[in-house]
Amino acid sequence: MTTHTEHSNQAIDSEQHVLLHYPQAGVAELILNRPEKHNAFDDAIIQKMLDKLDEAERNPQTRILVLKSNGKHFSAGADLSWMKRMAQNSHADNLQDAAKLAELMRALNHFRCPTIALIQGATYGGAVGLAACCDIVLAQDNARFCLSEVKIGLTPATISPYVIRAIGERQARRFFLTAEVMSSADALQIGLVHKVLDSFDALNDAAETMIQQLSQNSPQATKASKTLIFSVSQQDISTKLIQHTTQCIADIRVSEEGQEGLNAFLNKRRPAWVSKEK
Repeated sequence: MTTHTEHSNQAIDSEQHVLLHYPQAGVAELILNRPEKHNAFDDAIIQKMLDKLDEAERNPQTRILVLKSNGKHFSAGADLSWMKRMAQNSHADNLQDAAKLAELMRALNHFRCPTIALIQGATYGGAVGLAACCDIVLAQDNARFCLSEVKIGLTPATISPYVIRAIGERQARRFFLTAEVMSSADALQIGLVHKVLDSFDALNDAAETMIQQLSQNSPQATKASKTLIFSVSQQDISTKLIQHTTQCIADIRVSEEGQEGLNAFLNKRRPAWVSKEK
């Protein structure tokens, strides 16, 4: 059983292992900072990531979230000491523990603003889920991905809804079952990654380009578009869905930012959300 002192030490460590800062206006960076353990995560780190995500989401200045890691590897997935501890715990404890990881995936997947994952080196197990939950994934060419759970008698259960949405059922039927290591090129081909860069500097340059691209767009429309994707994806094209989408466009057209964007376009000027930042 974990003692009060061990819990306190984990809490102190997790403060150092998960960082949130704003390198530029509107851009929040959520950083895994445990390079000595290949950025493996445990229950304390998961909770700290949840706390930092909530902090970033509640900050009205946040327009873009960048998920990244310090060190050579994005994340080796679950920490071995944590896995050993959970293997000795009861089914009820494991259920509660798994629920926290599921909560993290849900929170990242539904983060209100655009999210960008920057991937380098190893991205294993649950870390593949973190990537799949982000809107845009940029990877260095040395990145490698592995859904390795079956090798140790487990399944990628809590991350499966997000990974399958990202790569499709057909690819999941291969990579969930084989636990093959995927190269960055493989990950690009199956849709887990959007772009592969040939160096760490190029990865960061691509991230900055993407941030600038996203910053040109209406914050309200961007959030609404993300919500639209979730409400439309994999739904039957029914009368109900068509009515929903017509309601969405009517609502955004008469909104403050919708009016500003249309007027700016028609008058060949920058919209307010861009000009204020220049």
